[in-house]
Amino acid sequence: MLTATTSSSPTQLMSPLQIGELTLRNRIVMAPLTRARAGESRIANDLMAEYYSQRASAGLIISEATVISEQGIGWPDTPGIYSDEMADSWTRVVDAVHDRGGRIFLQLWHTGRASHSEFHDGELPVAPSAIAIEGGEVHTPTGKKPYEIPRALETDEIPGIVEDYRQAARRAMSAGFDGVEIHSANGYLLDEFLQAKSNHRTDRYGGSIENRYRLLGEVVDVVTTVWPADRVGVRLSPNGSYNGMGSSNYREQFTHAAQKLDAYDLAYLHIMDGTGFGFHELGPAMTLNDFREVYSGRLMGNVGYDKEAANAALASGAADLIAFGRPYISNPDLVERFANDWPLAETADMSLWYTPGAHGYTDFPTYTPAK
Repeated sequence: MLTATTSSSPTQLMSPLQIGELTLRNRIVMAPLTRARAGESRIANDLMAEYYSQRASAGLIISEATVISEQGIGWPDTPGIYSDEMADSWTRVVDAVHDRGGRIFLQLWHTGRASHSEFHDGELPVAPSAIAIEGGEVHTPTGKKPYEIPRALETDEIPGIVEDYRQAARRAMSAGFDGVEIHSANGYLLDEFLQAKSNHRTDRYGGSIENRYRLLGEVVDVVTTVWPADRVGVRLSPNGSYNGMGSSNYREQFTHAAQKLDAYDLAYLHIMDGTGFGFHELGPAMTLNDFREVYSGRLMGNVGYDKEAANAALASGAADLIAFGRPYISNPDLVERFANDWPLAETADMSLWYTPGAHGYTDFPTYTPAK
């Protein structure tokens, strides 16, 4: 069993953490945040390098969701990792973070049905089953559009998607990343396969808790042929309703997934345990303590944490790491603010989250104490 702390004293945010040969200087993680600054080329650029390097004091940065294939695209101007040119472009980001002593994992993403035919030359997005996301709209290159009924993947297509994850993991390694995170949350492809609400298949990838887990397991299997398991994280969202999710057997399904993932000795299991990012209200929220009962490795909490709640989760042993998302948008020096009890900047204007350019992206000041 992995140890949750590096000393006998209660763990705090500023405590270091050893993950295999990787040393994190604190337990504060910058959560993956889609910022849509890569442009139509989906190539990482100098502006992105500046943005991530500004936040390099985090114990670990998890990059914005990065698509593993053209089929996986579902958001304008997000970066990719499905060509050697894309991999090369990420090197400038990784180097900028490393130059400031930071660590960074790349998040691997396939949007599944949370996409639109505008991204795919008129072809429908793919999913485990031909079930549309109910309500809401998808951001397309020409504006928001209603979700479409996706095309159900054929069984013989799935190995090709698994291979796309392997190739993306390989390219992430060539770019110099410290590891990768497999995005199996928030209603994207792997989460769609995992959950009964979106997976009505009758082949080996559906119909039972074990079968619905199968695709995630196959992806973890191939990614860990490229990376040591302790450089691979997995993200789950057991309580979320985002992108039309929420299954009545969520507790059984996510407990099973955690039990299966426990066998790998992963870098961490990233649990969106808070309810502030859309709560399905099908029953009690699954907590980090629920996962701690069945998962012996490192757990990362996320959604709605402040400094006090994060320290409490670490001190109790429920968590080993805490990820912060929105606070990192307007507080590039979040670690320093926490360490010195400096106030946080106000949450950034949401209208600037996905707009091109530096404004609302790299122009947030660090805190200057009064003299």
